[in-house]
Amino acid sequence: MITHAATATFDRVALDCGTTLENVDIAYETYGELNSAKSNAILTLHAFSGDAHAAGEGGWWEKMIGPGKAFDTDRYFVICSNVLGGCRGSTGPGSINPKTGCPWGMRFPAVTIADMVRLQKMLIDSLGISRLLAVAGGSMGGMQALEWAVSYPDQVAAALPIAATARHSAQQIAFNEVGRQAIMADPDWNHGDYYSGRPPARGLAVARMIGHITYMSDESMRQKFGRRLRAPDQFEVESYLQYRGSRFVDRFDANSYIYITRAMDSFDLTERGALSSLFDGIKTRFLVISFTSDWLYPSYQSQEIVSALRSRNCDVAYCNLESHYGHDAFLVEAEEQTALIRGFLTSTHA
Repeated sequence: MITHAATATFDRVALDCGTTLENVDIAYETYGELNSAKSNAILTLHAFSGDAHAAGEGGWWEKMIGPGKAFDTDRYFVICSNVLGGCRGSTGPGSINPKTGCPWGMRFPAVTIADMVRLQKMLIDSLGISRLLAVAGGSMGGMQALEWAVSYPDQVAAALPIAATARHSAQQIAFNEVGRQAIMADPDWNHGDYYSGRPPARGLAVARMIGHITYMSDESMRQKFGRRLRAPDQFEVESYLQYRGSRFVDRFDANSYIYITRAMDSFDLTERGALSSLFDGIKTRFLVISFTSDWLYPSYQSQEIVSALRSRNCDVAYCNLESHYGHDAFLVEAEEQTALIRGFLTSTHA
């Protein structure tokens, strides 16, 4: 598999908050080869805690991207970029503000899902790709896929929102707010100005522990941990969550956690009108996938999207896959997703 990692820099990006951000970096990786017609490009969009490294060893969607896999790199040119506001190579609150020479911190402007997609669009244009064969992603990645289809329908042949939603529910916002409050309650957070000192590791670890609980189902936790003890005074599930929290601290920025979760919470396609009206005349094909045990992004939210598409006679296929893995199923359940995605992409033409 031919892999390439790079960073593109753009002079300025206009944001929904009214600010123009200057000297903006976007880190990205590509897998496979772009054909001469530039008609085989697929943009994969990562979930909240992901980054540009989607395939290969340690890739967040390694089970799905590669030779012979769902997103077959022998056939397709797969692109993945780190989102605006992130902390893995793209400009975010941990980046240096060129006007002050110091990290932005909480002075970084508010970003939205639409801002993230706007920067991705600039990247795709810079690669000379006028029309993507597909945009695909799970969770927040699925929200970005929907934004692409609504904002740039003529440049997206197919969209694959997986375990996603057109807007967060009160429960989804509530879990994100608890995570943000855990970070901000850490004395080391220092109102976001911690880059020259100790990061708010304890708060960020707790935020990740809370989030990780929502990614799993009751059944998957029962099978994985039950009430087994790791030590006389510690359950295995407690040890596991502490491990996940400590690992997250090593690779993620607390301020990016705050900014990205707020972008997810503010995402609401229905603010632009009835959901069905957004798909009027759209030619993009859709494959929508949800999972029966996903209680964080429950199936009814995917079904709302499907219903809106069908009300406008759009080309949409929908599958609610049986799984006990909860929201994590889009990362874990590769076999059934592969069969669906492979067939869908084969019948899609840019």
